[in-house]
Order: sequence, then structure tokens, then C-alpha cells
Amino acid sequence: MGEVIPFKKPTAGEKHKGKSLCRDGFHKWEVVQEKQFDVKQGKLVTLYRCTRCGSTKTDAN
Repeated sequence: MGEVIPFKKPTAGEKHKGKSLCRDGFHKWEVVQEKQFDVKQGKLVTLYRCTRCGSTKTDAN
């Protein structure tokens, strides 16, 4: 029989680690899709996603 490993519930600090920067507006943006054409604006659009929290933003070129 193997050893029993105690599982512990993650603390609030471990659960939300790295998200406090995003909450204050300091996202870590990464390009997801570059030079996508938006028909409504008639411009090229770049899609960004935050690596910490997963929120997205678009930037018209």
C-alpha cells in the first residue's frame, strides 16, 4: 500500500497569484492574431491577450 498524500486547499494568495497587477491595470499583453481586417472599421486590427488573467483587447493600426 502506498503513502497517503494530504491534499490541502490553496490559500487566497496562491489562488490569485499574479492577478493583482492586472487588477491595477498593468496587464502583460501578448499578440494573439496580427493584422486581422475589421470590416466595420475598415482597418487592420491586432488582437492582444493578457498572459496572466486572459482578458483581450484590440488595437486598430
